[in-house]
Amino acid sequence: MSETTTVAVLVGSLRADSLNRRLAEVLRDQAPEGVVLDIVDGLADLPFYNEDLDAGDAPAAAVALRERVAAADRVLAVTPEYNGTMPAVLNNAIDWLSRPYGAGAIVGKPFGVVGATPTPYGGKWAHADTVRSAGIAGATVVEDVLVSQSALEVDVLTDTEVLGRLTGAVQTLAAYQPATSAA
Repeated sequence: MSETTTVAVLVGSLRADSLNRRLAEVLRDQAPEGVVLDIVDGLADLPFYNEDLDAGDAPAAAVALRERVAAADRVLAVTPEYNGTMPAVLNNAIDWLSRPYGAGAIVGKPFGVVGATPTPYGGKWAHADTVRSAGIAGATVVEDVLVSQSALEVDVLTDTEVLGRLTGAVQTLAAYQPATSAA
């Protein structure tokens, strides 16, 4: 019996037909054997993080997000870039996942980020901000799982070279093993 690796996927765009949503679905459908990509819906239902809301019973949407990510083995953000940074919905999700401080659902989870934008840089700034925020929140950022793809002159959903890089990133994230310290 083989072990399954579950990757919680956080999509940084709320639009139903967004390029990054469709990209997450393609990656889910082409996931390697033994890897399940779980696209986490409901990010639009999260209130903006506020410690007052989190002091007692957290909102149901936050509890659901935390449970899905806590149950996953890995986390992958698939996100566009908005005004040179990550979308607010993704930043807010990371904020909810980072709490309680030091013990949030994202703490210690191998984390990667990919995405596409119709800009020459393919979302590099948003992806760098996402990596920085997730790392500060306690995730274990996997350096080799960062793909920023321009969608200006290529169909990222069908181009075999682009899909090869993206599915390769998913494989790298799924196979990631943290370094063990020698005793």
